[in-house]
Amino acid sequence: MPMNEALQGIADGGHAAHAHTGAWVAGVLRARISAGQLPPGSKLSEQKLSEALGVSRNTLREAFTVLAGESVVQRIPNRGVYVAAPGADDVREIYRVRRLIEPAAVLWGDIDEAALAGLEAIMDKAQAARVTASVQGMADANQDLHKALVALSGSASLSDLMEKVLAEMRLVFHAMGPTPDFHSHYVDRNVALVAQLRAGQRDEAAAGLRRYLDDSEQELLVHLGVAPSSGR
Repeated sequence: MPMNEALQGIADGGHAAHAHTGAWVAGVLRARISAGQLPPGSKLSEQKLSEALGVSRNTLREAFTVLAGESVVQRIPNRGVYVAAPGADDVREIYRVRRLIEPAAVLWGDIDEAALAGLEAIMDKAQAARVTASVQGMADANQDLHKALVALSGSASLSDLMEKVLAEMRLVFHAMGPTPDFHSHYVDRNVALVAQLRAGQRDEAAAGLRRYLDDSEQELLVHLGVAPSSGR
């Protein structure tokens, strides 16, 4: 996506109250990356971003420092700031975090009727996307589901952490773009997970989610050429 198109509407919502904080700018950019609107390798122009957001370049650089610390962007001397392309070590770290917080949220989170309906609505979108072979739609639904699972914890801190993880995951998934089956064969596993939660089978759902995350990590590492294929 061209930079100008990716920046359209970037300052919508919350701008007046938070435009002068590096944290707010980092959140806006993180959300754009998480949504797949700024893919790996995109150069983040200080001039264009500062104009689009109405912030100083110093504030923007504060945001870059935050995102660089999260491995979401990379500073290249004498060239600028670019959206990062995660490697094998980044994938392993992402899944360490996910294995700790997602099954815990499934086990101990607040799962009421509204939460279940929200999870089921996400899976309806995932299944519809699979029918039309929409890789973007399946990826979006997958991200939305796992974000919603962590939200069951009721913890704003964990949700913030998951937002950072999902921004990195979007960069990882970008590498899987030509492999639509990576997303499609996880749709049924997500549907089964939500069905277990509907049935009150939290222990089974958490155990299945751990296996799911193990398999997803392995598949990504195989794709990156750093792990042998299981032959599945």
